[in-house]
Amino acid sequence: MRKDLGSYRKSYEKSALMEDAISDNPMELFQKWFHEIEKAEAVDEPNAMTISTLGLDGFPKGRIVLLKRFTYEGFIFYTNYGSEKGKAIENNPKVCLSFFWPAMERQVIIKGTVSKIAENMSDGYFESRPTGSKLGAIASNQSEVIPSRDVLEDSLKKLEAQYEQKEIPRPANWGGYLVAPVSIEFWQGRPNRLHDRIRYTLGEDYNWKIERLAP
Repeated sequence: MRKDLGSYRKSYEKSALMEDAISDNPMELFQKWFHEIEKAEAVDEPNAMTISTLGLDGFPKGRIVLLKRFTYEGFIFYTNYGSEKGKAIENNPKVCLSFFWPAMERQVIIKGTVSKIAENMSDGYFESRPTGSKLGAIASNQSEVIPSRDVLEDSLKKLEAQYEQKEIPRPANWGGYLVAPVSIEFWQGRPNRLHDRIRYTLGEDYNWKIERLAP
């Protein structure tokens, strides 16, 4: 199958990113952009992000996960610690996160180091999840090969019966990660492919260095 995509064109003209309109701390700019995306209501899941890890097989791999919290310390998401991404993180905690918000012609690219969050924080978030999501986290050995979908459905049915009218505990192999950023790049689409790219890099003194990159 051959399809020429060379004729796809779009002019980016919705906004600009200038040095005199940004904060000294990238998390404040991220918060501003995120709230603007939420307000626009033009993206179904503005918290959807790609996390890229270096796998045990030596290949990088990206997949979509959902951001659940962000603070000055970094970005928090939840997953199965025994999954492919969990094993990759354990082997190499350096990851890349990226957000793409086409409605605002924006990207954010984050390099950082991952660590597990406190167990009580994972407990608190797990407790807030719907019952089906809690049971799904227990039913699925994420990333493991299974013979059919029936295995998942049967496991879920058994768990539904087991925990009917009972509290559902958080599995020990499921919880949160914090990505502490060392570099955050903000990309704003501009006309003629002369996009704005502003990069924040964390220094040894914990201050952020701000640089403009050529598009």
